[in-house]
Amino acid sequence: MTRDEILKIVKEQNINFFRLQFVDINGTMKNVAIPRSQINKALDGQLMFDGSSIDGFARIQESDMYLKPDYDTFCILPWRNKDGIAAARIICDVYMADGSTPFEGCPRLNLQKSLAKAKEMGFTMNVGTEAEFFLFNLDEKGKPTTETHDTAGYFSLDPDDDGTNCRREIIETLEKMGFEIEASHHEVAEGQHEINFKYADALTCADNTVTFKWVVKTIARKYNLHATFMPKPVFGINGSGMHTNQSLFNLDGSNAFFDENDKLRLSEVAYQYIAGISKNARGFAAVTNPLVNSYKRLVPGYEAPVYVAWSCSNRSALLRIPASRGIGTRVEVRCPDPACNPYLAFAMMLNSGLDGVVNKLTPPKSVDINIFAMTAEEKETADIPSMPANLKEALDELKANPLAKETLGDHIYEKYCVIKEAEWDSFRTAVTDWELNAYLTTH
Repeated sequence: MTRDEILKIVKEQNINFFRLQFVDINGTMKNVAIPRSQINKALDGQLMFDGSSIDGFARIQESDMYLKPDYDTFCILPWRNKDGIAAARIICDVYMADGSTPFEGCPRLNLQKSLAKAKEMGFTMNVGTEAEFFLFNLDEKGKPTTETHDTAGYFSLDPDDDGTNCRREIIETLEKMGFEIEASHHEVAEGQHEINFKYADALTCADNTVTFKWVVKTIARKYNLHATFMPKPVFGINGSGMHTNQSLFNLDGSNAFFDENDKLRLSEVAYQYIAGISKNARGFAAVTNPLVNSYKRLVPGYEAPVYVAWSCSNRSALLRIPASRGIGTRVEVRCPDPACNPYLAFAMMLNSGLDGVVNKLTPPKSVDINIFAMTAEEKETADIPSMPANLKEALDELKANPLAKETLGDHIYEKYCVIKEAEWDSFRTAVTDWELNAYLTTH
């Protein structure tokens, strides 16, 4: 989309309000709202904001930053049309005060850096995410509870209730914003849902993923529901994952993972990519699974991938190769959860896979049996490592992996570690309800 095309739409659709959006290091969407009179200035990348107020961004003496819009992300907000007056948004990259230097702490620019590296090697990256979420009731004060709005299960025929109507309106809203919705269904746990949209190039998919989460939360509120992408909001039931399907394409548009002459119809590049992901999985977990709560999901017994292994059919493995071949050949990495920053998560997984390609790594033998049913001795014999058990272990693995700092860059790497170490320390020193229930009356 061009600048002139945007201005034409602004006039035709009577867009009087404009949101300039970006994400912080944690992946939280931020925005600056401006009136119509400032749209030209915004489209020229001349609007500044205080970066020192954004978690993990600039220091106080470096606070002035510019938002440079990506015209292709412009879209009208379907729920914001009131009395014929519309609103729109556009996603931006963050630049330094001189207006020309990219800010090294911008997650979106960080992903673009990794994609440029892949392009130098002759590849583009396509990604499709499957972000699960819960819909919970609000209490009488309008605050979220963990009470689900339904008692349905996996692929249940949905009743005509607020949750189903909410999911339908989410889909309609996304379609109006340009998403191609492929399917939606109720997930395994009560109150848990999934909406799948078509894959795209990695940058567009990251944009779509943060937009998807924003739309889900916004529409849920219309139905007096709270949508959460928290990985494990309720003990004893399945948590929410974000299975991330990814593939490398050659610059001529062919799928670099496909080889019709191979037994599994996978190319050498595909096997090397699988090897790179397997090698670095423990090292990127702190990014793909960024919360203390993430590791309450990554436990045996709830379908979450705990073990670093790959297979063409085994859903207990971290890496699964879906049956589709040809242009649809891809690797599904099953550990990420929807709390992650998709820009950073995609960059880490891409560079992990490319590590395998560059160094011509060979993947471990595929594991085609239920790993959850294997004994500890069997897993050790098969050389199947486990993912980190908690955020502290994941951070230690991140720091031990040279690929992490190389991928994230000094600024994001250092700020991210500080933020996550503080989160772990807060959790480590907190006195929880579990402790009070277990110890208060017995000790």
